[in-house]
Amino acid sequence: MENKRVILAVALSFVVLLGWQYLFPQPQQPAPVQQEQTVNQDQAVQTQTAGPVSDQLPDPATTAAIVSAKGTKLTVETPLYSAVINSQGGLLENFMLKKFKATIDADSPDVDMVGTNALNKAPMGLIINGIATWANGVWGYEGKNLNLEGDKLGTLIFRGDVEGFRIERRLTFHADNYLIDEDVRIINMSNPSGMGRLAFTTATKSLTSEKDTYNPTRIAWFGPEGLSEEKDRDDLRETGVTASGDIDWAAIDSNYFILALVPGSNDVTMKGKVQDDIFRIAAEQNVSFDKNIERRLSCSYYFGPMDAALMAKVPGNLEKAIDFGWFDIIAKPLVVALEWFNQYVNNYGISIILLTIAIKILFWPLSHKSYKSMEQMKRLQPMMAKLREKHGNDKEALNKEMMQLYKTYKVNPAGGCLPMVLQIPVFFGLYKALMGTVALRHADFIHYLPFSDIVWLADLSAKDPLYITPIIMGATMFLQQKMTPSAGDPTQQKIMMLLPLVFTFMFLNFPSGLVVYWMVNNILSIAQQWLMIRKVKN
Repeated sequence: MENKRVILAVALSFVVLLGWQYLFPQPQQPAPVQQEQTVNQDQAVQTQTAGPVSDQLPDPATTAAIVSAKGTKLTVETPLYSAVINSQGGLLENFMLKKFKATIDADSPDVDMVGTNALNKAPMGLIINGIATWANGVWGYEGKNLNLEGDKLGTLIFRGDVEGFRIERRLTFHADNYLIDEDVRIINMSNPSGMGRLAFTTATKSLTSEKDTYNPTRIAWFGPEGLSEEKDRDDLRETGVTASGDIDWAAIDSNYFILALVPGSNDVTMKGKVQDDIFRIAAEQNVSFDKNIERRLSCSYYFGPMDAALMAKVPGNLEKAIDFGWFDIIAKPLVVALEWFNQYVNNYGISIILLTIAIKILFWPLSHKSYKSMEQMKRLQPMMAKLREKHGNDKEALNKEMMQLYKTYKVNPAGGCLPMVLQIPVFFGLYKALMGTVALRHADFIHYLPFSDIVWLADLSAKDPLYITPIIMGATMFLQQKMTPSAGDPTQQKIMMLLPLVFTFMFLNFPSGLVVYWMVNNILSIAQQWLMIRKVKN
């Protein structure tokens, strides 16, 4: 009985954890608030000159019109992306990812990391002392359309005179990465400012649907306290987020894609906000603008997939943006294992099945021990019932005789649930990995339902559109429950048999890759239990 109660508690805890993930977003760390403090005279001048990011940009309705009227569009083509840069301030008009489609439809366009309306918020815009350099200056450029292959680099140079500042922006593009390096040179020719602030900015449309709780668009940053993020859109619309100090990077990201700013100086102020449904971030830093003295600053940009290998090549620990929460230490090795299998089979559905088999083999001894312990506890049920009848409410005497009973028959009452408890972190680690791995986005398994032209498991990151796999998963879980040795308590048996229905309901909208894993795991568990039942009978 005690063993059964522990197992029931574990199972119900499992449901609660999954249900919490299903119904509620993961709580976020509170965003650090920039505190007001005593400043010296130079800092006071700078603070008066430059306000919050939201106050530094011109009216969004005029930005696109100014750029299109004055600028020349320059294209950058690489094997990974196609980008358009406007010479009026060096703004980014679009950034199309050639290896990722917006949907699974055959005629789907490439993913655009910017979006049409985001141009109004000046992606890759440069702000000096609150001056929108793309809107207020006269700009020219050096270079031509780039077409990069292999590991080549290409550079575009934009030069402008903006309210007494002479600015040169050098943008270097990489053919084998989504990285853009920027080198900025500024000379104060006639502006009265001696101290001020320079801000690198970017903006994009929402990367996901506002209702997508599994894959929200968020603003994130990395500093001394580690990874912080905010995904509550109401808070981002009303107040935004601000963090100052040793900030490695700031980004707009989702489970699959990221737009990141990596400033050359860590002593920056990161600001982020949602305006007119456009996500915006800026990295500001103090700069001295003594006249006729050239100032050089730098920033790197990464606009692309959440690919750990590519992000590791970007400065500033950008790969830390890939985070699976509490189960990160388990999820990341599982992703590596999944990628390893896929390099041989070239099908992520089959790779998930192979990974499931590998995990099942790894835990086979524990599962065998668990089943054996439950079978032993089942055999002791009649004797335990007699002890309860004998001692009634005398719990001390009952517990003493039960412990003697366990000792006599060499049974560990916790033996049936301990292996299950050890496996739960692995289950949730894989759950997080399958929910947040870009390789599984639009990954095909069984594109069409057999013997038909109905699209089925064409995207392992989306739910099963026909609900076939979650229903089969629920059925296998029900069969597994029927095969599991059970105690004599009918109430507990009914609760345990209700769990497959609860899990089926929760899994209806889960990514099909996760459902495939769970279904295969159940089938393997049924086979394992069948073998153990035969062994016990023999």
